[in-house]
Amino acid sequence: MLLALNFLPAGAADIHAQELYSGEAPVADQSTGERRRALPLALEQVLQKLSGLRYFDDYPLIGPALDRAPSILLSYYYRNLEYPLADGSQASELRLVARFSKPEVDEMARALQLPLWQPDRPPLTLWMIVDSGFDRRIMPVEYAYLQPPLDDVAQRRGLPLRWPRPGPEGEFGVDPQLLWGGYTEDLPTAPREGVMIAAARREGLEWSVRINLGYEGRNQAWRLHDIDLQAALTEGLQQAVDQLAALDTIAAADIGSWSQELVVSGVDSPEDYLRCLNYLQRISVVDDVAVVAARPGMVTFRLGLSALPDYLEKSLASGGVLQRPEPDGSWELLPVVPDDG
Repeated sequence: MLLALNFLPAGAADIHAQELYSGEAPVADQSTGERRRALPLALEQVLQKLSGLRYFDDYPLIGPALDRAPSILLSYYYRNLEYPLADGSQASELRLVARFSKPEVDEMARALQLPLWQPDRPPLTLWMIVDSGFDRRIMPVEYAYLQPPLDDVAQRRGLPLRWPRPGPEGEFGVDPQLLWGGYTEDLPTAPREGVMIAAARREGLEWSVRINLGYEGRNQAWRLHDIDLQAALTEGLQQAVDQLAALDTIAAADIGSWSQELVVSGVDSPEDYLRCLNYLQRISVVDDVAVVAARPGMVTFRLGLSALPDYLEKSLASGGVLQRPEPDGSWELLPVVPDDG
């Protein structure tokens, strides 16, 4: 029996627009020259977060586009990032944090024909288990220094990351063998949330790290080897973000303007109508919502879409608010589930 777990969030649980259009880059100082050098790097990070791409090797025009960074800059500030090292000491890095104009960045992404990673990104829960040769422990305290750099990787890629939090006695309520076996499907997660297990073991001079990634019923596994555990885990998380982004990305050719009518039944009260309307307005591919017809228990909406209707269908099917009893029928508003907690 698995216990209900709390989680440690790495920042906000959702990716907000301001975060998506803000990028960071390390700087040596706060001089004008350093800022000019770093602004294109910060803009490149914004495009990475928006597109889900880690590299832009297939986009030769990205370099000239990044030179426009100063002209679309809205604001900037500096922050000093401090993080622990394996030997217990502290290191720091000065970073420029720059926020860019959303319309200008969106137009740049369209002109470059970049894909769009949808901004509704459920968090990924990351479990780490380490085999020392004597025992296997979940989230060992001596490796807690690894969490800040992994949080930083997730933040820079635009993915909310969560860590399991132990109970008052330091227990996690999960069998280490379950984690070591990579059984992501047996771990407690909310609907649509992903889970990643990093199982690490020292083999001679190298660390062997197996990554298991579970998301929406899909399970993948791969191995990494490195003499540096942090490097192996960082690459494992980067590859996990690559996989998650690819599953929820809109191809450049599918981005545009469409109109779609949506018939929703089960709308029996003003509260139902508002809940349905608010839900539709939050879907990332929905630009606007209008009501074209209404009768008792049923409302017909007209939705303005920024991507092919197939992406709307996918969002509705996984959203947990509407269901489609018949493949070609209308959608039905699901009742609110009482909170027993």
